[in-house]
Amino acid sequence: MTPMALTAFTSRLGLGQGRIRPQRATPASGEYLFVLGDEEPGRRFELAPGDFVEVTQPVDVTGVHLVRTALRLRVPAGVPAGLAWEASLVVDGVKYARTLGRPGRERLVGDMAANVSKLSGVHTVGVRLELVSP
Repeated sequence: MTPMALTAFTSRLGLGQGRIRPQRATPASGEYLFVLGDEEPGRRFELAPGDFVEVTQPVDVTGVHLVRTALRLRVPAGVPAGLAWEASLVVDGVKYARTLGRPGRERLVGDMAANVSKLSGVHTVGVRLELVSP
């Protein structure tokens, strides 16, 4: 087994990143959350525009009209000027819906949806968190 390279998004998997037992948020259902970033405020990393992390899964969208997600987007206050965090719903790597987070703010996105009515068969569906130049 080849070891995974540690990055800003994988250095604390299971503690403050990835699938964790939340310390500062209550999950809508279940005991765990999936964190794309870090649960602990104030953790800093060197990132560049275009850096992203995502969680995906194969989904049979035959006969499905919409794929939906609900998420909480918490953006650190220290995001450099001219950059923003973008959360998006992706299908086969293509952004179908997206929202920007403001520095120092937390935003609940109750229903982000992707229209997949023209697709059929199994496609890769996911949520992406990306540093962008808006």
